[in-house]
Amino acid sequence: MKKVTVIGGGLAGCEAAYQLSRRGIRVELYDSKPIKKSPAHHSDLLCEIVCSNSFKAKRVNSAAGLLKEEMRTLGSLLLQCADRCAVPAGGALAVDRELFSQLVTDAIRSDPNITVIEEELTSLPEDGVTIVATGPLTHDALAADIARRYGQSLRFFDAAAPIVAAESIDMEYAFYESRYGKGGGEDYLNCPMNKEEYEAFYEALISAERAPVHEFDVMNPKVYEGCMPIEVMAQRGVDTVRFGPMKPVGLRDPRTGHRPWAVLQLRKENADGTMYNLVGFQTNLKFGEQKRVFSMIPALRHAEFLRYGVMHRNTFIDSPRILNSDYSDKENKNRFFAGQLTGVEGYMESASSGLLCGINAARLLNGEPTMTLPATTMMGAMSRYISDPFVTDFQPMGANFGILPELEHRPRDKAERGQAYADRALGDLKKFIEDNNLL
Repeated sequence: MKKVTVIGGGLAGCEAAYQLSRRGIRVELYDSKPIKKSPAHHSDLLCEIVCSNSFKAKRVNSAAGLLKEEMRTLGSLLLQCADRCAVPAGGALAVDRELFSQLVTDAIRSDPNITVIEEELTSLPEDGVTIVATGPLTHDALAADIARRYGQSLRFFDAAAPIVAAESIDMEYAFYESRYGKGGGEDYLNCPMNKEEYEAFYEALISAERAPVHEFDVMNPKVYEGCMPIEVMAQRGVDTVRFGPMKPVGLRDPRTGHRPWAVLQLRKENADGTMYNLVGFQTNLKFGEQKRVFSMIPALRHAEFLRYGVMHRNTFIDSPRILNSDYSDKENKNRFFAGQLTGVEGYMESASSGLLCGINAARLLNGEPTMTLPATTMMGAMSRYISDPFVTDFQPMGANFGILPELEHRPRDKAERGQAYADRALGDLKKFIEDNNLL
């Protein structure tokens, strides 16, 4: 019987193991618990949820809801378990976390094709087909082995700036230009501020509420200096940020004909230009505070934040340099990576990558070509984003409509627009499943 080694008993690893089993593949699932746990883990069960018990929105016309509907269509184990232990949470799918882990554990341990091995692997297997799904708190020895194999492509800290939807930027207050005219004319989108606007923004920034930092999130001081939160930098003085990431030198505001007092630069986050990154704005502010404070920048007054900035321990690889869009290693097609280690952000995002890894590893063993879902689907768009060579400063990304191709006919109403994305995605997914005999 054909066999795959899956490393990691979290959401991605368990979903991958299940998808392999239902395709007749034997699985050896390695998990270090209960022998060794990360500082965030406490339960001996598989698929432990360490943060919120919410899997985000249920409605299919939301990005998170569409992702889950695609996973249901493809036969996700985790969503079957989540639906069985759902608790009231308004429009969100939230679960009884202990019951959820128990249901997944029971399903995995009772599966005759899956053997759970309670052992810490300190290096990647050299032979056979492997799925690496060890998560954002990968133990040090294995993390060191991954770093050794892939050079400096392993990040030990997630210091990410927010990303906004291109369509939500107020172009009346923004202009394209590179400093001193260097580079492409549309390399950067500049968001200027006058002295009064900047000083109000600065006061809000230094007084904004920050997210708590866990003990195991504390960084090495040298690393911390290299990815300093914008709010910490601002504490050094009113002009520190204005002489740093918001320096206006080499730029001229076409509205005034003069150099602005301060400038936030935005850089394209994807090749289609539907998302923009706030350059130099790594932050540890609470999400609501990020929305409030950064929206004080005139060009961002109506901004839709597709991803908020975060700063915490989050081991992930530089996937655009390492992975194909089927989650396989570019240099070793027998090795797949899944979950947050690949730079997908979120519970169901992690599980969805494990689902696709399981399908593709099975196809590989059966002599079939691996596959990538259509770009119009949320799962397909995510796998393309984490493998997009255009993305140079790679940071984790969750499900959002900004990574999908534009609609041919785009409704103005947000709910109708979300429904149009969902209708297109699910229609394309259904046809893809039929054409490729996936179920």
